[in-house]
Amino acid sequence: MIIETPTAHFFTSGWAEGPSVRNSLDGAFFSARLGQVSPVRVGPVIPPGSRLVECRELPPGALVPVVYASFSSVLPGELISAGVAVVYPREPSQGGLVMEYAAPGHKEDIEAMVRRMAEEGLKLRGQHTREIVSIAVQHRVERIGAVLAALVLWK
Repeated sequence: MIIETPTAHFFTSGWAEGPSVRNSLDGAFFSARLGQVSPVRVGPVIPPGSRLVECRELPPGALVPVVYASFSSVLPGELISAGVAVVYPREPSQGGLVMEYAAPGHKEDIEAMVRRMAEEGLKLRGQHTREIVSIAVQHRVERIGAVLAALVLWK
């Protein structure tokens, strides 16, 4: 299987309730507009030159490279969140770095965490930060809930 090197990327997120953990997670993918594709979980590096774009419609059944965080809960009343952050290096010839995290808690806390993680990851690579962009979503569980935050790599 060969997937072309992505030239664009975009953020998306969603949440859902369902009759089971698996159904609620499927609903969260659908809510994030990824329910009709086959997400291929990939590592945290964005190719150099890839540009951030608005969320796009993807062809049904497509194999789509995605970095994502998800969390499901069966505890009614629990607040769950997921976040994804991209840190872009000062040097444009280097790729961006993506970090993701999901857990019980407020989306502001999760988003702050993924932003710190991304910045630390870039430092580990000996690079300096130009910009950090992030997204987070939260949901208060009614019965069985799930959240999903993702960065989709596309062309």
